Amino acid sequence: MISAGDFRNGVNFVMDGQIYQVVDFQHVKPGKGSAFVRTTYKNLKTGSVVQKSFNPSEKFEQAQLSRRDMSYLYSDGDLLYFMDVESYDQIPIAKETLGDGITFLKEGMTCRVVSWSGEILEVEPPTFVELEVTECEPAVRGDTATTANKNATVETGAVLKVPLFINRGDIIRIDTRSGEYMERA
Repeated sequence: MISAGDFRNGVNFVMDGQIYQVVDFQHVKPGKGSAFVRTTYKNLKTGSVVQKSFNPSEKFEQAQLSRRDMSYLYSDGDLLYFMDVESYDQIPIAKETLGDGITFLKEGMTCRVVSWSGEILEVEPPTFVELEVTECEPAVRGDTATTANKNATVETGAVLKVPLFINRGDIIRIDTRSGEYMERA
């Protein structure tokens, strides 16, 4: 059990049968009245964010999340198949569970799968991936007065902005959290 007075950023707790993660908290001691904890928390199943104040003595069950490394195998319609690297079990996961990181997944990549009570909450792709540029717009001559970018398509089909010197066939490093070009690999 964890009390609201022990809330910190990243703490997971169960309330009303739902799992939440503390995004922001503030311990408030007003001049009159009792202290309280002003909290912003996120529902890990739905992604909704709520602000609420708690009495510091309120108790909640602390949620223990399971994180396992799994290898991405293939896609079949709305399902993506992952294999546990230790037990070799194959698990289908719905695309909506993956979020935005799905656009940079390539077969054979190792991802971290987060689950709670046997239910998969999210799939965390590698922070940085290296992908080949399959298509890119030609650079426009004289377009270097400012920091100019052009669109490029990588081997997974994702489109992102890259500097003008990137060409078709180049291997680039991408930050999967923001979807931005980092450097040439």
